[in-house]
Amino acid sequence: MDSSHSLTDAADATDSLDEYDLDESSSVDDGTLEPDRFLDRELSWLAFNQRVLELAEDPALPLLERANFLAIFASNLDEFFMVRVAGLKRRILTGLAVPTNVGRAPVEVLDLVSAKAHELQERHAQAFRTLVKPDLDAADIHIETWADLDDADRVRIDEIFSTQIFPVLMPLAVDPAHPFPYISGLSLNLSIRVRSPKNGKEEFARLKVPQNLPRFVQLPDDKSGLLRFIPLEDLISNHLGDLFPGMEILEHHEFRVTRNEDLEVDEDESDNLLKALEKQILNRRFGPPIRLEITDDMDEVTLGLLMSELDITEQEVYRLPAPLDLGGLFQLTKIDEPKLKYPRHVPTTAVALLPSEPNATPNIFASIAKQDILLHHPYESFSTSVQAFLEQAAADPNVLAIKQTLYRTSGDSPIVEALIAAAEAGKAVLALVEIKARFDETANINWARKLEKAGVHVVYGLVGLKTHCKLALVVRQEHGVLRSYSHIGTGNYNPKTSRIYEDLGLLTASGTVGKDLTRLFNELSGYAIEKKFKRLLVAPLHLRKGLLKLIRIETENAKAGLPSGIRIKLNSIVDEAIIDALYRASNAGVPVELVVRGICSIRPGVEGLSENITVRSVLGRYLEHARIFSFHNNGDPQVYIGSSDMMHRNLDRRVEALVRLTSPAHLAELDQQFDLALSDETSSWWLESDGSWTRHHLAEDGSRLQDLQNVLMKQVSQRKRSSSR
Repeated sequence: MDSSHSLTDAADATDSLDEYDLDESSSVDDGTLEPDRFLDRELSWLAFNQRVLELAEDPALPLLERANFLAIFASNLDEFFMVRVAGLKRRILTGLAVPTNVGRAPVEVLDLVSAKAHELQERHAQAFRTLVKPDLDAADIHIETWADLDDADRVRIDEIFSTQIFPVLMPLAVDPAHPFPYISGLSLNLSIRVRSPKNGKEEFARLKVPQNLPRFVQLPDDKSGLLRFIPLEDLISNHLGDLFPGMEILEHHEFRVTRNEDLEVDEDESDNLLKALEKQILNRRFGPPIRLEITDDMDEVTLGLLMSELDITEQEVYRLPAPLDLGGLFQLTKIDEPKLKYPRHVPTTAVALLPSEPNATPNIFASIAKQDILLHHPYESFSTSVQAFLEQAAADPNVLAIKQTLYRTSGDSPIVEALIAAAEAGKAVLALVEIKARFDETANINWARKLEKAGVHVVYGLVGLKTHCKLALVVRQEHGVLRSYSHIGTGNYNPKTSRIYEDLGLLTASGTVGKDLTRLFNELSGYAIEKKFKRLLVAPLHLRKGLLKLIRIETENAKAGLPSGIRIKLNSIVDEAIIDALYRASNAGVPVELVVRGICSIRPGVEGLSENITVRSVLGRYLEHARIFSFHNNGDPQVYIGSSDMMHRNLDRRVEALVRLTSPAHLAELDQQFDLALSDETSSWWLESDGSWTRHHLAEDGSRLQDLQNVLMKQVSQRKRSSSR
C-alpha cells in the first residue's frame, strides 16, 4: 500500500504481532499482587483494531480517510489471523500446555478471540454498507453492483471485460480428473456450480479473482460527473457464461481463505540462512487454513464442500455481506479529491539543521557537532535529516566508515543507495540486514544481495535474535582525529513510512554514544560480548533490568516522600515483570502515565493495585510509533527513546537499543508532548480496568477535542517560521 494518508501498512500495522510468545511469564510473583491483574493480549489487540474501526465510523473525519481506515482494519485483521490465531491453533494442535499471559488455556482464548472477531467483522461490514458507502454515494463516488447498471453501461463494461479481464482468468474444474485446487491465502475466489444440459450432471469450479488487476473496476465516463466503480468479482460473476459456455450456471459465490503464514527457520541447522528463509517464503502460502470468509448468501452444498476440502470448522467460517476483502478500499485513497482527505501537512526541516544563510548548503555534520538534535517525524522531514545525513556521509571524502542496521526499508530506498555509493567510493560500510522482518523477508534478501554485490559488508545479526534496533554510525576524520556521528531512532530507515509514522530520532556527535554504538556493532558483526554501555540500554541482556531499576528508584523515592513520576509512550506493553513493577510503583504513590497505541495488558484504576495508573491511546492520520521512557528521578529526569516495546520478544529475543537524552530542551519537549497526549482536552481513548476503551473526542458542548497530531504539526511549522525570520 502506498498512500500518503495511511495509518499504517500491512507489515507494521500489527507490529505487536511479529511472533508468537511461548515464554513463561517474566514476572517473579511474590504473592502481594492479585492474580487477575493482566488483560488478555489477544483481546487487547482486537480492541486496538476496534479503535481503528471507530475512526472509520466517525462521520466528522474526511470521507476517503474513513474508507482508508476500513481498509486498514481489514489488513490488520488478516495479519492477526495469519500470525496470532495461527499461533493459538498451533499450540492447541501440538498440545503445548503453555498458558497465555492471563493464564488461560489456548483453546479458551481461541474461543474468546473467535467470538470477538466475528462481532468485529460483522460491524466492519455494516460500517461500509450503512455508513461509508452511503456517504461515498452522496459524494458522487459510487461502488455499483451489476444490478445498478443500465444497458448502455453493460455494453461498455462488456468491452472492458472481454479485452482486459477475460484473457487473464483461469477457471479450474473439480472432477475425478481434476482434484480440488489449492486455494492460496488471502486470495479472493468465486465458487461456481454448473450443470450440463446434456446429462444433467452438476460440477464444481473455482475461479481465482486476479490479484494483479484493480480491485474495483472504474466504469467508463457516462458524462454524469460521477466516479463509478464495480467490484472486479461482481463483474466476473456476471460473465460466467463466457467462461463456461454451454453450461447452466446454478450458483456462484465469493469466498476467501486465510492461512497460517508464520515462518519457522532453524538458524542453528541452516548453513545458508538466506536460502533457508527463501524456501520458507515459498512454503508460506501452503500453510493450513485458519479462516474462511464467505458471502452470506452461499448455499449449503457449496459451503459443505469448501469446509470439507479445506478442513475448516464452523467456528472458522465468517459469513459476511458482499463485497468481501474490504482491504481493496485502499484503492480509493488514490482518488484525487483533496476535500475528502486530511488537509495536506508538509514536513519542515528541523531548525537545528537549517543553514545559517537562506541559500547556503546545509552542513549536517557541522550542525550535529554544535548540539544533539532531536528529530520528530513526520512533522520534521526524514529526507532532510536522516536521509541527508547518510547521503552526505556517503559523499564526504572525510568519512571513513558507515555502520547501519536495516530492519525494514522502502522498495526504492535512498538509504540503501547511499550505502552502496559509500562502498563504491571506497569507504568501509557495514550493513546489518534483518532478513527475518515479518512480511519484508523477500525485500530484505534482495537488498542484502544488492549491498553485497556493491562491496558492503553485510551481516545478519546474532543467531536466535532479531536485530530490531535503529542505529547508524558515521566515522569521520577531522583534523587528524576520528569523530563519531550517530543516529538512534524509534522507527525504520524507510522514507515512505516516515511520512505516515510518528517517530523520534537523535542525531549526536557525543563521543560516549559513538563508543557505545561502536561496541554494539562489534558485538553484532563479530564475537565481542560488551556488557557495559554508558548512554544505551540494550536488549536482551540489560534493557529489562535497566527499566526495572529506574522504576524501582521512582518507587523508593515515593516511599521516602520525594517527588516521583513515570511516563511511558509505546506501541505495546505485555511484559509481566515490567507491569508488576509499575503496579508496585503505583501502590507506593508514583503517578504512572502510559500512552499505548496497541496492546496493553495493564489494568489501570484498580483499587489496591493501580489507582495511580492511567492509560491513554492516540490514533489518527499518523501511526503513533515512538517509544519514550521518562522517569522523574527526584528532579534529575532520566529519559530514553528507542526501538523497544515492552513485550517478551523485544526484551528477550531481539537486539533493541534505547538512548538516554541529556539536553534540557529535549527533555522539556518530550514532557510537553506527554502533557498534550494525556490532556483531557486532547482526543484519545481511555482504558478502563475491565479492558474496554472509551473514546473521548467531544467536549461537554459537543465540540471536537483537539487533535494531538494537528497541534504538533502546527507547533513544529511555527517553530520553523519563527526561526527563519
